[in-house]
Amino acid sequence: MNDRQFCGRTRREFLWQTGGGFGAAALTGMLGADGFFDSRVKGSEAKAAGHAMPTTFVNPLAPKPPMMAAKAKSVIFIFCYGGPSHVDTFDYKPKLYPLDGKTIPIKTFGRGGKRNEGRVVGPKWQFKQYGECGKYVSDLFPHVAKHVDDIAFLHSMYAESPIHGSAMLMMNSGRILSGNPSLGTWITYGLGSENENLPGYVVMLDKTGGPISGPKNWSSGYMPAAFQGTVVRADGTAIHDLDLPAGMTRAAQRRMLDLLREKNQQHLAAHADNTELAARIASYELAFKMQQHAPEAIDFSQETAETQKLYGLDQERTADFGRKCLLARRLVERGVRFIQVYSGGAHNDDNWDAHTDIVLNHTKHAGDTDKPIAGLLTDLRQRGLLDETIVVWGGEFGRQPTAEYAKGTGRDHNAYGFTMWLAGGGIKGGVSVGETDELGSAAVADRFHVKHLHATILQQMGLDPNRLSYFYNGLDQKLVGVEGAEPIHQIIA
Repeated sequence: MNDRQFCGRTRREFLWQTGGGFGAAALTGMLGADGFFDSRVKGSEAKAAGHAMPTTFVNPLAPKPPMMAAKAKSVIFIFCYGGPSHVDTFDYKPKLYPLDGKTIPIKTFGRGGKRNEGRVVGPKWQFKQYGECGKYVSDLFPHVAKHVDDIAFLHSMYAESPIHGSAMLMMNSGRILSGNPSLGTWITYGLGSENENLPGYVVMLDKTGGPISGPKNWSSGYMPAAFQGTVVRADGTAIHDLDLPAGMTRAAQRRMLDLLREKNQQHLAAHADNTELAARIASYELAFKMQQHAPEAIDFSQETAETQKLYGLDQERTADFGRKCLLARRLVERGVRFIQVYSGGAHNDDNWDAHTDIVLNHTKHAGDTDKPIAGLLTDLRQRGLLDETIVVWGGEFGRQPTAEYAKGTGRDHNAYGFTMWLAGGGIKGGVSVGETDELGSAAVADRFHVKHLHATILQQMGLDPNRLSYFYNGLDQKLVGVEGAEPIHQIIA
């Protein structure tokens, strides 16, 4: 076989189609750490002398020590895209029930603009008390409700934008404009990854598609691309970009990589500054590693039938989201730092954006996710992982207590006050912090901006939110802004 041909392709074509550009910076560092680029003198001279100069390649995802004592090692962020209604889920407002259908003076600000009055939509589900803490939870989440003693509820979250795109960016990156690193990026930048065979930052999308703004929500912004999120699927082929070319086996793939190394080692040693070729080979090496390890991560046959049932994999309605939650647990076990799981995608009722019929919308999405989320919390605790894993639940904002239209039960966006919750990773359980007003229209007590949530997560991961920075555009940029932000101390154990 011609050494420049493989499966009918030239080496250049093969590299371009299978590995070019994928994780090049990080993988060059991995190969460098293994000594792949160490020899910088030519041919037999280097071989005879055993001479090797120190490599200048550094793996940006190599594990780094925390800046302070860490209580958590990983984060699982369950993102309810579209904006779940806090007054229908976890923020009990008994005074809303008798006001149902009545028009009252109330200031709201959503996609429909600012209003001074509105028709009240009373909660469509009943609330009950659960756990030793007596937390009120609606009938939408009967399974999650059993875990309230492990959960800290934040009822006074607020943000600037009531529009999906900018609100999503704010929740993910701390800014309403695109081009900034996301939360998962900051964590992998600060701590690296404990697994070189899988991404340090994983994103799982809803089966209906991605959220508005797409990859901007898991972008590395002005940081190196090695820190951005990687979209992974919880069934079938985990990472579609890593499919083998037609007609190629894994054994042939391995032989091709060995051939490339043999033929180009001398060239690389003689041209140490030629990073393009090195990066392409490094990219192929990473793709090979992920092709090996990603299928194992999603091999649920290793899980017991009892565990699969716990996540709802035995029921058609909950199976899809259940697989994502189960994979999240398996990724945490394998050292992945940050996993974001999206509930809801695309537009309209494919996500939690209940503009017309709150009952139809929230019954669907809560029913799809309640059992898998509860299963995740149970499984993490049983395996001793909840103490070192932060689980976050919430959307980009909440919803108003009043109707958006003249008819129907739909609610408009509400960034003035909404609920999120956290569990595990040194977070207090069985507590509720902050309040919205008696109708749930705005946060009024212990108000917490999105940046305070970010600061809390960073601190629990061992990163000082006011010192973790990246120099860009003349400033020491921070996730919490150059002005800084304090963690939410009331929920930290």
